[in-house]
Amino acid sequence: MTRLAHCLVAVALAMGISAGTLDQLRAWVAATDLPPLAIDTAVEVLDRNGDLLRAYTVADGRWRMAVTLEGVDRNYVAALIAYEDKRFYDHGGVDLIAMSRAFGQALWNRGVVSGGSTLTMQVARLLEDGSTGTLSGKLRQIRVAWALEARFSKDEILTLYLNRAPFGGNIEGVRAASYAWLGKPPTRLTPAEAALMVALPQSPERRRPDRNPLAANAARDQVLTRVADALGMDQSTLIAAKTESISAQRVDFPAFAPHLADRVLADSPTASRHQLTIDRALQIQIEALAQTTVAPLGDRIQIAVLVGDHQSGEILASVGSAGFQADQRQGFVDMTQALRSPGSTLKPLIYGLAFDQGMAHPETLIADQPVSFDGYAPQNFDGQFRGDVRVRDALQMSLNIPVVSILDAMGPQHLIAGLRRAGVQPEVPGGRAGLAVGLGGVGVTLQDIVQLYAGIANGGEAVDLRWNRDEIDQQSGQTILGNVAAWQVADILLETPRPRGVMGSGVAFKTGTSYGHRDAWAVGFDGRHVVGVWMGRPDGTPVPGAFGGDLAAPVLFATFERLKSRIDPIAPPPPATLLVSNAQLPLPLQRFRPRGQIIAATGGPQIVFPPDGAIIDGTQIIGRISDGHAPFTWLANGAPVATTQTRQLDLTGLGAGFSSLTVIDAQGLNARAVFELR
Repeated sequence: MTRLAHCLVAVALAMGISAGTLDQLRAWVAATDLPPLAIDTAVEVLDRNGDLLRAYTVADGRWRMAVTLEGVDRNYVAALIAYEDKRFYDHGGVDLIAMSRAFGQALWNRGVVSGGSTLTMQVARLLEDGSTGTLSGKLRQIRVAWALEARFSKDEILTLYLNRAPFGGNIEGVRAASYAWLGKPPTRLTPAEAALMVALPQSPERRRPDRNPLAANAARDQVLTRVADALGMDQSTLIAAKTESISAQRVDFPAFAPHLADRVLADSPTASRHQLTIDRALQIQIEALAQTTVAPLGDRIQIAVLVGDHQSGEILASVGSAGFQADQRQGFVDMTQALRSPGSTLKPLIYGLAFDQGMAHPETLIADQPVSFDGYAPQNFDGQFRGDVRVRDALQMSLNIPVVSILDAMGPQHLIAGLRRAGVQPEVPGGRAGLAVGLGGVGVTLQDIVQLYAGIANGGEAVDLRWNRDEIDQQSGQTILGNVAAWQVADILLETPRPRGVMGSGVAFKTGTSYGHRDAWAVGFDGRHVVGVWMGRPDGTPVPGAFGGDLAAPVLFATFERLKSRIDPIAPPPPATLLVSNAQLPLPLQRFRPRGQIIAATGGPQIVFPPDGAIIDGTQIIGRISDGHAPFTWLANGAPVATTQTRQLDLTGLGAGFSSLTVIDAQGLNARAVFELR
């Protein structure tokens, strides 16, 4: 016989009714129309470990957060049952013993001394949100309680209580209450905290800790006294629990990564829970760093920081502004997604593409001197010229003239194509890229730049940065650069001069400053992580004297300090990497020749085999060329493999898949073919 059946039989005996009437009573209970059990709960955004980043109120403005029985501390459940309904797991919804005691006490004392409502009856009252002060109201509550017991398990009924109990103001349910009054989830509560959560629903407005902390404290102590045995507390533990202070302030609900949380909600508005790749502890630290960074810089300077794992593609921290608020910094704008000029941050990609195409090597000499490209005359940031410099030094010093010379010879469309292979969608003014794109004349976001550098750090393979924890880790399959070129770029950036007072060894990084000092950038990576920092004014007005190296770079290294205690080393160079001095380079790679010099020469080499676009069976081929002037430098996939006087070369070790062959003759003229081996 079920607990409900026992209860009904007891009622029948007490009332002296017949078995037929008992059957009618059962039918009456079975015919009960239960009020709706479904209830709106807050949309929650969680971090990678399930910790709360941000929650949203339900439609009526209440904080009500879904919780299961497993999601609350066992001390709380034990205290709740011991205080409210000792025989909860034994009765059938109505505790006749408790009701008889309460009735007798009321008669003896001529007033209510204790209640007889069970937890099931309280759930019935919460579901109906009605009065039980009348006889009809109490009977309806009993009927609903019996119906609940007939249709649901005890744990399911208890879960209904955990989600609906009132805790003062617009707080409902123990999970929301624990955040509001204790500042933490209800998974681990001290006995004193558990007792407070038991006490508040009995008189939620009169016992609100923020309005009447004395009443809250007294009610909590009363619960502790009653449930001490159930919680296994001795006298000294009980006394200690009663000394725990109760906060007289309501705690704000977590609101970390608010910009990203809003984007997540907009992308999937029907989901109730979103688990992200964000690391809550790191997010909190970087948000604090952002706030302290801009505090002394006036009320219009803004900052954005993005941290990712370039091996997995997971975004670990996303700070869209120094504060999610309507202020002169326009804190509600997510600056990780805003289109801005990248300044010099695209230079590593330009040089990497040149390395890949056999146009240059880190030790190649390149001229830094006055030059005009059809009327476009770029200048270095300091207005000076340094003559011949190594490509390595040109990138580390972020010189403008050498990189524009490279881009002119390569063609701006190759830079745009490289960005798109990295997963970047650049906004090109007028829709047609000119040489100015190499110095920041294009619109990109901070997330774009971080994604680009993640691909370089990942050996040249594009990385799809993502925030959704449930997405499967999938690489895009796009190759931005060959692994040799990607390593060469990383090796150069490892030696970029650090900001004053910053050591930061082991981090490859680049800074950038857009035209008119509107944007200050710093992007860097080690063997595992990539970090991007943007600083400026959201409205795009200039910040006089602002440079990426001065403003953003210190934040970059401070972020790495908070991210990890030990830098992961960059991977060693691939076997095909040519590690030699300038004098040991093949002659065509010793000095970069601008486009004008190449055009002046005639009779460049032509690749006879393999033809461009060919599909070839086997992994060993013989390359053949015609025309051009010996000696010929042969490069496979961007890496020099031989210098010959002859016009053919046995190419081995390429492996299946796509490969590129570049041949440069003595005059610096070159030919290139891309083919597939099967």
